[in-house]
Amino acid sequence: MKKKNVISIAVIVIIVVVLVLILKPNKKKEQVQEQHPEEILLTYFSLVEKQDYEEMYNMVNLTGDITKDFFLTRNKNIYEGIGASNIKITINSAEKNGNSILVTYSTNMSTLAGVVEFSNKAQISKNENDEYKINWSSNLIFPELNDNYKVRVTTTSATRGNLLDRNGKAIANQGTVYNVGIVSGKLGENRTENLQKISELLGLSTDYINNTLSSSWVKDDSFVPLKKISVDNVQLKQELLNIPGVMIDSETDRVYPYKEATSHITGYVQGINSEELEKLKDDGYNTNSIIGKTGLEKQYEERLRGVNGAKIYIEDDTGKNIKTIAELSAKNGENIKLTIDIDIQLQIYEQMKNDEGCFVVMNPQTGEILALVSTPSYDANKFVLGMNNDEWNEINNNEAHPLYARFLESWCPGSTFKPITAGIALTSGKVTEEQEFNHSGLSWQKDSSWKDHKVTTLKNYSGSKNLRNALIYSDNIYFAQLALAIGEETFTNGLDKLKFNEDINFELSTAKSRYSNTQNISSESILADSGYGQGEILVNPIHMASIYSAFANNGNMVKPYLEYKENKTVEYLVENAFSEEAANIIKEDLIQVVENPEGTGHDAKVNGITIAGKTGTAELKKPGEETGDILGWFSCFTVGENKRGPLLMVGMAENQGSSYAKKIVKSLLN
Repeated sequence: MKKKNVISIAVIVIIVVVLVLILKPNKKKEQVQEQHPEEILLTYFSLVEKQDYEEMYNMVNLTGDITKDFFLTRNKNIYEGIGASNIKITINSAEKNGNSILVTYSTNMSTLAGVVEFSNKAQISKNENDEYKINWSSNLIFPELNDNYKVRVTTTSATRGNLLDRNGKAIANQGTVYNVGIVSGKLGENRTENLQKISELLGLSTDYINNTLSSSWVKDDSFVPLKKISVDNVQLKQELLNIPGVMIDSETDRVYPYKEATSHITGYVQGINSEELEKLKDDGYNTNSIIGKTGLEKQYEERLRGVNGAKIYIEDDTGKNIKTIAELSAKNGENIKLTIDIDIQLQIYEQMKNDEGCFVVMNPQTGEILALVSTPSYDANKFVLGMNNDEWNEINNNEAHPLYARFLESWCPGSTFKPITAGIALTSGKVTEEQEFNHSGLSWQKDSSWKDHKVTTLKNYSGSKNLRNALIYSDNIYFAQLALAIGEETFTNGLDKLKFNEDINFELSTAKSRYSNTQNISSESILADSGYGQGEILVNPIHMASIYSAFANNGNMVKPYLEYKENKTVEYLVENAFSEEAANIIKEDLIQVVENPEGTGHDAKVNGITIAGKTGTAELKKPGEETGDILGWFSCFTVGENKRGPLLMVGMAENQGSSYAKKIVKSLLN
């Protein structure tokens, strides 16, 4: 019995041992699986993409006399030099021979010269630690590349396209700038004094200049660039050249010939930043790329940018090209002609440059934008040339906000909004042009539920309180009563039809016009105030120009645009925005606003030219305040033939009356 038990125990032990041996993981087998050739190569080339050359080194066996330093330097110089990205590896086959595996694979990657595709082979072998490693030589980068060969890259520069006005005058183009630098060895005995003079003239700290001169590549006879300056700055150039050691070279760069007058339209270009590069690296951009940052430079970036040409080839040890890897021809950027008339643009800018406001000039029949002025402005050239901290702070901290493109924002329109209320009312059929809204005195409220809130107007008049007289005398009370008569639903539906609360799809992004700070007009008193352009009404000036074009186009709102097109078919932003009858009634009334000696726009009258227009003074009082800032408006269009063709103008000036904009209109038409 005892013997039998011993045998049973022995059998159990044997079974357990066998099971352990069967179930025990095969480390060698696992290791081979972990070192699958596809995984090895995919991992290796993913490290190329990450530029992690140290980790790549840990995955290779170096052959021959190749050193770690050679490996690291060669991979970095070649892959980064050709701009390699989006590296994709496809394994075609893997043949095992003893402790080695021969892998055939295909490579597809983007480079400075376009997409490169080729097939290659890699030998993967076990090392002394029984680990699979890639046997590396330069052939792994390109099949034809021996260790003593070089990969060469030549580039051909492309030119960025120009922005032109309607007559072909460049408002953004490639021009000449001065590159100011120092030759250290020629600073002379008064080196410290000379550096101080250079520092003061260029607005650069002496520490910055000394650090730049201390760069490892700088020798006594090296030209060390410090800052670019405009070729117009003749006096600064001469003062700099009077200092020993200063040299000034000419070079080509982006320039904006009309400076402040057009900078809000053109915007500016600068070097690409890391965030932009991350998004655009697959589109041929690199760390040296210049890109549009604001304005039309940004909007038309894809068309304006020039794509540099490049050629990547392998050169043998005799200097012979033995293999062209990829070649891409340079492609210059497109020249884009705008509808802007630079003469009109300059004429308006010169009158407004010292004040705060904006001006839009449009052809009301076609929608062509002839001028877009915002003041004060800034010089886009400074962003290209580079600014020191003082120069930047002077612009950025300016209380008048010169970087602010006022024609892209939305503003309280005041009485220039009254024709819009009238257009909605007449189109709805709820009122007629002869219908009167009676009131007496200069203030009015519907009833005591309005508490202290009253609508006020500026002038009593003896005639009928109908639409024409209400426009001529700019009667706030009439339009408050008109808004209440048609009701919130009709009023807001009419504004929705005119593209309030919507993007108007203009080349430059504009703020949306709106009639409420929330979703709806919240009270009767705000509805009444909205009728004459106060309340919570905000309108973008370009959108306002489009709305006013409906009064000149039988009720159709023309679509504003900036890119010039020959024989372009007229597009409407909104067809039948107002009924034809309503639009023509309002046009005739707006003519009387200027023609009638009692009209608020009469001082804009120009002999020989018929103008239909409306003045406005928007009050920006906060609740509880008796006074506040004002915005002075004049929106108008010419009727019939005149020497400058059909013009529609919307002008606004901060803390000025409507007379400011009327003077500009008058000077433009004269």
